This record gives sequence, structure tokens and C-alpha cells, in this order.
Amino acid sequence: MERFFYLIKDDMQKVEEEFQTRLASQVPRLTEVAQDLLNRGGKRFRPALLLLSARLCGYKGRDHIPLAAVIEFIHTATLLHDDVIDNAEVRRGSPSANRQVGNRYSVLTGDFLFCKSLAIGIDIGNLRILQSLIAATTALSEGEAMEMERTGDVGGVKNVSITEEENLGLIINKTAVLISAAMRIGAILGQAPLPLEEALASFGLAVGIAFQMVDDCLDYIGDEEILRKEIGIDLKEGKITLPLIHTLAHCTAAEKKEIEQVVLSDGFPPDGLQRVTALIDKYKGFDYTFAKAQRHIDEGKERLQILPPSREKEALFAGADYVVRRRV
Repeated sequence: MERFFYLIKDDMQKVEEEFQTRLASQVPRLTEVAQDLLNRGGKRFRPALLLLSARLCGYKGRDHIPLAAVIEFIHTATLLHDDVIDNAEVRRGSPSANRQVGNRYSVLTGDFLFCKSLAIGIDIGNLRILQSLIAATTALSEGEAMEMERTGDVGGVKNVSITEEENLGLIINKTAVLISAAMRIGAILGQAPLPLEEALASFGLAVGIAFQMVDDCLDYIGDEEILRKEIGIDLKEGKITLPLIHTLAHCTAAEKKEIEQVVLSDGFPPDGLQRVTALIDKYKGFDYTFAKAQRHIDEGKERLQILPPSREKEALFAGADYVVRRRV
């Protein structure tokens, strides 16, 4: 990741400082819970993309720093809410916030981060940037709701029938829109011409899709110590992602029934993850998903071929390559 971050190291440090100065609250506990999760680290991939996009487009001001913090605030808010929805135990190597302070406080802290994000957007005073932030947060909420309905959490019927197209729609809403927004906001700051803005946003969308596809593989075959979170959560929650979608399309009727028994059972079988992972491996569901992720990265890079060679473009491509190579 050195090639990805080397141009923006100083700005990334300023973003870290921004985290601390922007989270003041009349309720100190809200600040503490938010800062605890932010201080656990994380890849900081999304804010870095905004900084690189702004730099590539020639931006010389300072608003990129608080806006990069906003992107990470929104991402952190979604993690807090996701952990409540998924009843998670661990986040970034430590007990998740819902385990430490309870579900209600986790939800309130996520709401607090969303409000702080919009307040910063309003302070900056660029309507198009604010529209981008609102559109992204709306899509994130809709994506989560769509997924909950598919897993039977809110009046839906849990089932294993989901198409690749439907899964792609979930990925776009749940992950890719925020990464795309980070790229677009950098372009807006730099007053890039509309074709370049759209190219950068499309690159971000492609990278975001690939990012989630790799995540969906790692949820089966990742190393928990490296990931710093439990694997198999998606399967236990009844979430059918691309590796399993591909497997269901190619396995035998008996194997499909076995998968359904694991996914639809009231109590998740102790060997459920192992059994399903073996079937995905048998039908090369992981290979298929990694290859799909690589194709999205290639398409994203193609959108930026309108740009001449530059260190910023090289850094963006390095970040894109990391997405499909990463195991964390």
C-alpha cells in the first residue's frame, strides 16, 4: 500500500487529527464510543481516495481534509449500525461497540457520526458535495434494508434464491456508492470537467464493487487474526453472496439441498461454515468471484485512460490493485 499512500501521507495525518477535533459533543460518551472505533485503525482507504482524487484534479484548498474525515465518519457509522444488525462480537480486533456499550448506544453513536458528517458538509457550503453525501448515505441505508428483507429480518422470507444481478445491486448500494462518492467529491473540489468527474466516480464505483466481492470471499476463507473479526458471519446471517451464488448455479440438487439446510436452519450447524466452504471451493466459487473483482478493477482503470500518466493516477491504480490482492 506504500505506493497508494505515499503522495498523501501528510494529508492523511491531518485527517487523523480532524477525527479528534470534529467529534465534540455535549454527551462525552458519544465522542468516546466514536473515537474508540476510529482509533482502532482501519485501512482509511475511502478518505485516501478522496484526497488522491482532489490532488489529481489540482485542488489547492483545505476542504479536502474535513471531507475526507466525513467519508470515514460515514463508513464508521455504517459499521456501528451493521454490528448491531448482525449481532457482531468483534470489530477490528476488539469487542464490537454493541458488545461494549449496548445496541442502543451503538445506534445513537452511528447517528451522531452521520449528523456530524452532514454538518461538515453544510459548513463547507458546496451544494453538489452535500448532494453527493446525502445520495450516498441514502443508498447505504437502502442497501442495508434490501439485505435485511432478503434474509427475512423484516417481513421478508429467508431463502437462497438471489441472482448475480440482484447481488450486484446490493453491493453497489452497501459499499460501492460511498467509494464512488469519495472520488466524485475530490473531483468537485478540484473543479474537474464533468467527463473527468464521471470517470473518477465510475472508477470509484468499480473499485467499490471489487472491494466488496473480495470481502465476500474473505468472509469464508479469511484469517480471523489478520482480519481482526470473525469469519462466516454472512452465512450465519443468511446472506447469500457471489461465491455461494455461483456454487448454487452449478452444484447438484442434493448439494443445493445441503446448502439450504445450513442457511435456512433455525440454529446454525457447528460445521455449517466448513461444509459450505468446501462446496464453494469444489465449484470454484472463490476463483470466480476473484476473477469478477479483477474485471471490475480493469474496467475502472479503463475509465481513467482519458488521463495522461501522473503520480496520482499511478497511486490510484496501486490502490485498485491492492483491492484484489488484499487479505485483510
